[in-house]
Amino acid sequence: MTRRLFADTFYWVALLNRRDRWNRRVVEFTDGLGMHHLITTDAICDEFLAHYSGAPRHLREQAAHTVRRLFGLEHVTVIEQNRAVFLAGLSLFEARPDKGYSLTDCMSMHMMRREGLTEILTNDHHFTQEGFRILFP
Repeated sequence: MTRRLFADTFYWVALLNRRDRWNRRVVEFTDGLGMHHLITTDAICDEFLAHYSGAPRHLREQAAHTVRRLFGLEHVTVIEQNRAVFLAGLSLFEARPDKGYSLTDCMSMHMMRREGLTEILTNDHHFTQEGFRILFP
C-alpha cells in the first residue's frame, strides 16, 4: 500500500539545502520511505520559493527548478489553491487567535483533513496541536 504524506515547506527546504541542519535526516527518511505519494500545495511552493528569495542565484535557480519538477513527478501531487481553500484556511486562522499558525499552515491543515491525511513531513509542532502526526519531531 502506498503511504500518503503531506509535504510542508520545512521538508522541501531541508531536502534542497545540503547545509540545512535537517537535510541529512530528511534525505535518509525519504530514502527509506518505500512506496509513497507526497501531497503539497501551491501555497507551500510559494513559501518554499519565498524562503530562497534572498539566497544566492544558484539556490534561487535550484528552488525554481525543484518546484517546476514537482509538477511532473508521478509520486507528487501539487494541489492548486483556490478561493474556497483560502477562505477555509482563513476561517481556521480566525478560530485560533491563541495559536501562532500562519495562513499557509491553516490552509495545509484544511487540505490534510480534506484529503484524509494524518502524517506531515515537518517539524512544526502547530500540526500536532490540530491532531496531525509530524514526522520530524
